[in-house]
Amino acid sequence: MTQARPAPTQSEGSNPEAHGEHTAIDRILDRLTPMDIPGKGHVEHYMRHKWRLNHKPRTMFSSFTSVTLFLQFFGASGKKTIEEIERLDLEAFIEHEQDRGMYISTVKVRMASIVAFLHFLMEQDVVSPSLLKRTIKLKLPDTLPRAMNPKDVKKLIRVIDDTWDRALILLLLRTGIRIGEALGLTMNDIDLAERKVHLFEGEKNSMGRVVYLSDNALFALKRWLMIRDREKIHLFYGQAQGSLCYSAARSRFMCYIRKA
Repeated sequence: MTQARPAPTQSEGSNPEAHGEHTAIDRILDRLTPMDIPGKGHVEHYMRHKWRLNHKPRTMFSSFTSVTLFLQFFGASGKKTIEEIERLDLEAFIEHEQDRGMYISTVKVRMASIVAFLHFLMEQDVVSPSLLKRTIKLKLPDTLPRAMNPKDVKKLIRVIDDTWDRALILLLLRTGIRIGEALGLTMNDIDLAERKVHLFEGEKNSMGRVVYLSDNALFALKRWLMIRDREKIHLFYGQAQGSLCYSAARSRFMCYIRKA
């Protein structure tokens, strides 16, 4: 529940915007109020803290956007409380933003705001300091990603016994599409007769493309289609009608990597 707003402090009174009818903190809290995100009260506490420190409105809005984007992504993974945040959630968010076509510079700015928020939570004993024990580094790759060794691919495929997982992972391995792209696929995007997968416009590059299925990826997909719920819209669905959340899919993939 949103708390009553305190009277302006001396630092707030020195802020020219504090004399307006609607200050930066007012606008931020107005945007926060209807949101359904984990740790909503902590976000409000953090934004009030930044306002008391007389941070510029532009800085506050940038921080608010980054933090709420992460918490929306975090909440979509099925976690309900901010105390459940793990390093894996941060790494999954980075990959999710990159899959959406965000520039690496944009991702870096967002992560800096999120890390600052997490440090604030650590000072309040809300999350463990071990969460950021190791620095999360982002670097634009200088070369194209190196393909997996064929022997490693075979080892990985051998340990995948679930039909759903096998279809998704073979689709990723044999077509080179991103996890986010695979999770966004609907049945209308799949053409088994032509062995095609249609990937439509991305958020940044506005480019669509077609990828083709190998024999084993096609076979795995057909097996999955035989047992999947035909009422679902997405090829790889999550709860209700939505697609599977990114962090859940990544966790399953990493589980097989460790098993192999």
